[in-house]
Amino acid sequence: MNVTIFGTGTWAMALARVLSDNQHHVLLVGKDAKQIEELNQFHTNSTYFSKDVILSPLVKATLSLNEGMDFSDYLIMAVPSHAFRDLLTNLTPLIHRKVYVINTTKGFDGTTKQRFSEVIRHLIPRKYLKGIVSLLGPSHAEEVIQRKLTLISSTSQRVGHAQEVANLFANSVFRVYVQKDEIGAEVGAAMKNVIAIASGVITGLGLGDNARAALVTRGLTELMRFGKALGGKLKTHTGLTGLGDMIVTSYSPHSRNYQAGIIIGQDDSAQPFLEKNTRTIEGIPFAKVARDLAIKHKLHLPIIEAVYAVLYDQKKPSDMVKYLMNRPLKVE
Repeated sequence: MNVTIFGTGTWAMALARVLSDNQHHVLLVGKDAKQIEELNQFHTNSTYFSKDVILSPLVKATLSLNEGMDFSDYLIMAVPSHAFRDLLTNLTPLIHRKVYVINTTKGFDGTTKQRFSEVIRHLIPRKYLKGIVSLLGPSHAEEVIQRKLTLISSTSQRVGHAQEVANLFANSVFRVYVQKDEIGAEVGAAMKNVIAIASGVITGLGLGDNARAALVTRGLTELMRFGKALGGKLKTHTGLTGLGDMIVTSYSPHSRNYQAGIIIGQDDSAQPFLEKNTRTIEGIPFAKVARDLAIKHKLHLPIIEAVYAVLYDQKKPSDMVKYLMNRPLKVE
């Protein structure tokens, strides 16, 4: 089978390895000519991984969107959330047959506040959509590319589509479950990044494991409250794309959101980090989206409010911890 991956970052590389391990031919579509040349010549991408990480010759790379479109009917979106809409806008005029669009980006569109499956439906004419599938769950690329055991979820409103994509990826170290709660899966995948920033802040402030466990637990409560308002299901929020993803993102040294939170906590301010950071930290833009949607749906999400205040209102993390601790007592 031929599969196209749009993106050449860590997750695109990891997914390319999984697919090539399953003997699929993969074409990575990127924007950096040096990366593309290195991938084609040496099968490595030293921008993100050491040169010891060598992909299969089944994996090729190109700068051409047209070439990527012509290569396969399976189109995987593996780009940062801020680039998702632009990529899809550029791809849409090139689509002249039915395709699967497989989203792996965790977040919402910052402009419209739509889930990415909604963005796909909005931009690509229905006559060209064979299926929309989200491939999400607790999965750091740094471990997937080392073939460490990983379990994720293939989600689509049509279970048959989710199963077909699951079959592409599943093997002895990469297990793929199937489900149809598109809303719940996408909400969980986005929301956990904000909780992970808060978890890192707790670590950076030196507040201990008790505080971090409480933070993540109450963060799950906010995720379930938020997801229910948008139409997600409780079962999904306690599964791989909810609790599972939140745990790995809120505790792992591989998590950019958690590491960002640690630095912000150590500085007791987000400003130095925001001024210097060049990496994609998906929880930062989604904190604003989540806060805006919480206001729209009249939801009380104190952790989300606190993270937003630290990132966008220049509040001190230590002051926001005091705010969270001194709220009126309530029944859990």
